[in-house]
Amino acid sequence: MKYDAFVVGGGPAGSTAAWDMARAGLKVALLDRAGRIKPCGGAIPPRLIRDFDIPDHLLVAKITSARMISPTGRFVDIPIENGFVGMVDREDYDEWLRERAGKAGADRITGTWLRIERDSGKTVVVWRDKVTGEEMKAETRVVIGADGANSQVRNEVPATKIPLVFAYHEIIKAPTNVANYDPTRCDVYYDGRISPDFYGWVFPHGKTASIGMGTELPDVSLKDCTALLREMSGLAGEETIRKEGAPIPLQPLDVWDNGKDVVLSGDAAGVVAPSSGEGIYYAHAGGRYAAEAAMAFLKSGKPADLKLARAGFMKEHGTVFKVLRMMQDKYYHSDERRERFVSLCHDVDVQRMTFESYMNKKMTKFQPMKNLKIGFKNLAHLSGLVSPQWT
Repeated sequence: MKYDAFVVGGGPAGSTAAWDMARAGLKVALLDRAGRIKPCGGAIPPRLIRDFDIPDHLLVAKITSARMISPTGRFVDIPIENGFVGMVDREDYDEWLRERAGKAGADRITGTWLRIERDSGKTVVVWRDKVTGEEMKAETRVVIGADGANSQVRNEVPATKIPLVFAYHEIIKAPTNVANYDPTRCDVYYDGRISPDFYGWVFPHGKTASIGMGTELPDVSLKDCTALLREMSGLAGEETIRKEGAPIPLQPLDVWDNGKDVVLSGDAAGVVAPSSGEGIYYAHAGGRYAAEAAMAFLKSGKPADLKLARAGFMKEHGTVFKVLRMMQDKYYHSDERRERFVSLCHDVDVQRMTFESYMNKKMTKFQPMKNLKIGFKNLAHLSGLVSPQWT
């Protein structure tokens, strides 16, 4: 077997890369391990739906507001103006993406990545077939590593170590008689008892709901914190369908390619947004940039073109990542700061700026007076010059 591109990992990043390249007429393989569901809140913004042609039937819920909850139990409800946030179930969503790539012409392969062999001077991918257990081989011109936070393909790249949030959630049957639960609202808990450095969430998924939390600290019990969150949100007695956990990277790698025949994408490249932990949109976007870089390399024969994947992604999203990382570092490490952060969200301009940026995946246009006001309020809260205000 010979391929132009061999994509490892069939999540949003890998499936998008394979879909784009197959539509361009290239011979593409898509290798994925079957049977694993990615732990994920499942939120996708309008830009993702628009840019990557996601059909409405994959949306299990449409969210029209978000509730930010402080350590003292105070909260701010933020309406989502001019649209909604879609929710997807990753088990169905990811498989649909893989099927779409296959329909476009990509060869779907079920198995486990093993290594690259270059003894012949060519790039030969080796994997273990899921059905037979045998080692299989295929020659390719380029490899796209989209195999998650614990990427094995990343060993081919001189990558630096990246910080990980360990995320855990429980999928429960959607409650029908819980006063604080709204099937059109996402609840976000900023509380050190739930997470000392990140947040907890209750995200509706139609017939089910995702409830969980994340942390970078290895000595925190994710299950105990989630149990407390279920109790606090009134969901302790609801039926549990499944439990899942996984590491999530929160910093893009400095290098995404090996300067020869491998380029990374998605979680393997570290493209999950700090502060929010959002990864689905950025996985799709990273997959597209990886595909564009790989196709440029295949056309030119110049390995330097593989660097276009990171360069393009960071040009478009790097500033947002820096701002979100700064916000996480400033506000997420004490309950006093968390209280101020939720209080700050009362400001209508803050609300609109936050959701316009989230929905469109870019910083809002510079508006001098509004930005100045938000900047002063932010500094006042961080310096302690003002007390949290509640309305």
